[in-house]
Amino acid sequence: MEAALYGPGGFYRRPEGPAGHFRTSVHASSLFADAVARLLGRVDEALGSPASLDFVDMAAGRGELVTGVLAALPPALAARTRAYAVEIADRPAGLDHRIEWRAECPRGVSGLVFANEWLDNVPLEVAEADAARVWRRVLVREDGTERLGEPVSGTAAEWLARWWPGPAEEGLRAEIGLPRDTEWASVVGRVERGLAVAVDYAHTAEARPPFGTLGGFREGRGTAPVPDGSCDITAHVALDACMLPGGRTLTQREALHLLGVAGARPPLTLATTDPRAYLRALTGAGEAAELTAPGGLGDFGWLVQPVGIPDPLTA
Repeated sequence: MEAALYGPGGFYRRPEGPAGHFRTSVHASSLFADAVARLLGRVDEALGSPASLDFVDMAAGRGELVTGVLAALPPALAARTRAYAVEIADRPAGLDHRIEWRAECPRGVSGLVFANEWLDNVPLEVAEADAARVWRRVLVREDGTERLGEPVSGTAAEWLARWWPGPAEEGLRAEIGLPRDTEWASVVGRVERGLAVAVDYAHTAEARPPFGTLGGFREGRGTAPVPDGSCDITAHVALDACMLPGGRTLTQREALHLLGVAGARPPLTLATTDPRAYLRALTGAGEAAELTAPGGLGDFGWLVQPVGIPDPLTA
C-alpha cells in the first residue's frame, strides 16, 4: 500500500492528481473552503489574533483547499496567515506564491491544521480470521492476489483487542489502524497552540464493519484495491482510536452546520423580487445539501483536537 500510493510511480504522484479520480468535499463546493476559513477565523480569535497565524492543509492534493481558504479570508487576516500545503507530489505550476509547499507538517504550528481525507490513505495492515479464529495478516501481491500470513502479534494484536472488539469468526476482516493513530499523534504534536482537524470516512468501535472497508478508486469508480499504483487504495478510519485526550468527534453535517453551512432553500418570494439572487441562493443551497447529506458527505467524521485553546467548533 505504501509503495502503490507513494512510491516512485505511485498513485499520488500521478500528474492528474486526486481530483482526476474522485471528488472530495473540497471539489464539491467552494462552501467547504469558506467554512474552513471561518473555522480558521475562530482559531485566530482563540489565539488572540497573533501577528502570524498558520494554516496547514494536510494531503493538499494540488492545493485546492488552501487556495480556497486564502481566497475566502478577510484581507487583513489573509495578510497575517502563513499557508502551508503538505503533499508528497511536486508543487503544481501556478500555485499562489503565498503557499509554502512541503513534504511534511511544519513544527511549532500556531493556528489550524486541517487534514481532509488524509488518514484513510495512511497505509495499514489488514487481518483476517482463519478457521481456528486466529487473526492473521493478509498478504497481497502486486497483482492483487491474497493469502493469509503469520498471526497478528505485539502492538498490532493489542490494538485489535482494544479497538476492534468482537469474536474473530472465520472470514471476518479487521483493519489495524495503529499507523493512523501514530501519524495523527505526530501531527497534533507539531501544534504548539491551535486546532487540528481530521475529516474522513469513519467508523466507531460499536459498529466496525465485519469485512473491513479496504477498496480502490480509479477515474471516479470503485475498483479492486490492486497495489500496482494504478488506483487509490483507501480504508475508512477508526477516528475514535486516533483521538487524543481533549478531542471529540462529530459528523460533517454537525460541523458544517456549526460553521454556517445549511441546505435550506431560499424563500420563493426572492424569485420574484431578485431572480438572480434567488438562483445564486438556490445553487448554494444545493451545494450545502450535498456537503451535509446523510448517507453521503454529511456522514464523514470530524476529529477535532484543540491544543492550548478552547474548542472553537461550538455553537
